[in-house]
Amino acid sequence: YPVSDAIDGKPKTGWAINVKPNSGEMLNVPREAVFFPKEPIVAKPGTKLIVKMHQLHSVPNYLVGCFRISVSGASADVLSVPASIKKIVATPADKRSKQQVEQLQTAFKNTDPRRKPLAEKLDGLKKQLDALNKAIPTTLVMKAKAEPRPTHIMIRGDFLRKGAAVEPGVPDVLPAIHLSQDIDAKQRTASARLEFAKWLCSPDNPLTARVTVNRAWQAFFGTGLVPTENDFGTQGDPPTHPELLDWLASEFMADWSLKRLHRLIVTSATYRQASHMQPELRERDPTNKLLARQSRLRLEAELVRDVCLSASGLLTRHLGGPGVNPPQPEGIYIVTQQKKPWAESTGLDRYRRGMYTYFWRSSPYPMLPTFDAPDANGTCTRRNRSNTPLQALTLANDRSFHEFAVGLADRIMSFGPLPSVSDSDDARLWQAVELCYSRAPSDLELRKLREFLNAQRTAFAADPKDKDPTKSAWVAVARVLLNLDEFITRE
Repeated sequence: YPVSDAIDGKPKTGWAINVKPNSGEMLNVPREAVFFPKEPIVAKPGTKLIVKMHQLHSVPNYLVGCFRISVSGASADVLSVPASIKKIVATPADKRSKQQVEQLQTAFKNTDPRRKPLAEKLDGLKKQLDALNKAIPTTLVMKAKAEPRPTHIMIRGDFLRKGAAVEPGVPDVLPAIHLSQDIDAKQRTASARLEFAKWLCSPDNPLTARVTVNRAWQAFFGTGLVPTENDFGTQGDPPTHPELLDWLASEFMADWSLKRLHRLIVTSATYRQASHMQPELRERDPTNKLLARQSRLRLEAELVRDVCLSASGLLTRHLGGPGVNPPQPEGIYIVTQQKKPWAESTGLDRYRRGMYTYFWRSSPYPMLPTFDAPDANGTCTRRNRSNTPLQALTLANDRSFHEFAVGLADRIMSFGPLPSVSDSDDARLWQAVELCYSRAPSDLELRKLREFLNAQRTAFAADPKDKDPTKSAWVAVARVLLNLDEFITRE
């Protein structure tokens, strides 16, 4: 006799306290039912609500002896709270068990109407995250052996002549690393890796932060505070500014944020100096150890491409993604071990930053080693900076750089007039120099560029094959601007 029979409209059915035999349920216990109208009942204060209850059973013992009717404006979810939850609510909060608290929290989450749309949205996002995580390929990087391999000192470096067995440790000159000895060998191996990682970033270890900070300083100034960036020992050079190195290291260790470290360096007065060499500085500090000026450095290989892309207006600013294949000379892979494909990228991929250029170790993209990019066969902590004719020839004749010159010419021709310059060509030349070198041109530079532009315009106009001599002349000017040392030099 379920409670639903009370409102099924059939006179021969009804709700009763009878239970199934051997069900374990008791008969004479309080019962309750919650009924919801088909449509909400809107009543003003003082309105009477009449409820009719029909008891048609012929046996009096089956009739309800004591009952109470209550009316509530609460939602269905609230009124349908199970008796077990009501019992927990009636229990004082300080006497509820952990399991009861969890049941109460779950019931609240399931009955709060405000939470339902948020929960559905959260569930959807979790499913998206799970799908994303499953799509990420995984690989086994390292797995501990069942029995760690013993490590020996190799006598005179010969792996066939094993000396005494040794345990994991660090040089005595550095703070000690503490490894647990109260665990088995396999666990001790895993623990050693974890303890070593903690030791590397420990405040007691002065080496990690100093080396990292020194590498960052070297990237911005050309030379580190310790010139021998790979040797902080007795055979390396001592720091030129030990207090500065210690302070930067301590600042870096505060949160180990490279971004904050870089911001700290590039916003300093030392970094923001000009690289102009004054006569007294040339005599006192020719190598700029005292940092009285900024270092004048040619840009790294990838940045040479980037600055040309930026000036030409062709730079694609999209981040991440696979490598790209910008134009390169024919026949590059003829002498390699096997013929490799090089399908030139098109569209926006053609003008991505140099760091995205695909790199074959056996035959790298020619422009990169020309400007001293490492060959990727070994670790490189400092790049050499050479000055060769090949670099000038690359800037002048490489297909990619010719495209950059065309892009720069289009950009120059789009420049409008300047209030201070009456001639339109001079106005464009002025803005072109300012764009490429971040400074105004001198009178001599402006005159030389104007003469060169007019000469090129005359020469191209005499060529019947040239359909646009004006643009060709501006492309020639753009090639000159991109080919000067100042353009690829960090002042």
